[in-house]
Amino acid sequence: MDVSPSNLERITLGGGCFWCLEAVYEQVRGVHAVESGYCNGLGPQPSYEQVCSGNTGYAEVVRVDFDPRQLSLREVLEVFFAIHDPTSLNRQGADVGSQYRSGIYFHNAEQEAQAREVLAQAQQAHQGRVVTELLPERNYWAAEAYHQHYFARNPEQGYCAFVVAPKVDKFQATFASLVRA
Repeated sequence: MDVSPSNLERITLGGGCFWCLEAVYEQVRGVHAVESGYCNGLGPQPSYEQVCSGNTGYAEVVRVDFDPRQLSLREVLEVFFAIHDPTSLNRQGADVGSQYRSGIYFHNAEQEAQAREVLAQAQQAHQGRVVTELLPERNYWAAEAYHQHYFARNPEQGYCAFVVAPKVDKFQATFASLVRA
């Protein structure tokens, strides 16, 4: 199967610490690239420290490039809603601040429409408590190099072992058919 950039689709997702989302999506069949970054904030090229201050408006996100012939946007979003708490405003577990908000940042009108459908289903499943924002991706910047592939490079680090690994395990158990071979 020919996989070129023109065959891939991109969606940007925020669901707490980007290390968690990246670690999961790097294991999903049909995902070709995952990049940790920041979006929908103010100012150019923010640093991790600036984003963590909570004063920039940026969300920690991952850009997920996937082959829609192998993995649908619906499946990407179903994984998203399963691996983070979409009912928790500006936090995931002990990570607190607007940079950890839940968000789907679309790249075109078709993605927006599909995301609205999945978001409505999530709202129904969570009795209307979902706080996930749905906005176009704006002002995206890649995170620093040391954040890329963080879990893969640091599985024994405390946060990775106790926070990231359980999310990876949950993905593998819940979505066995989507785990990369």
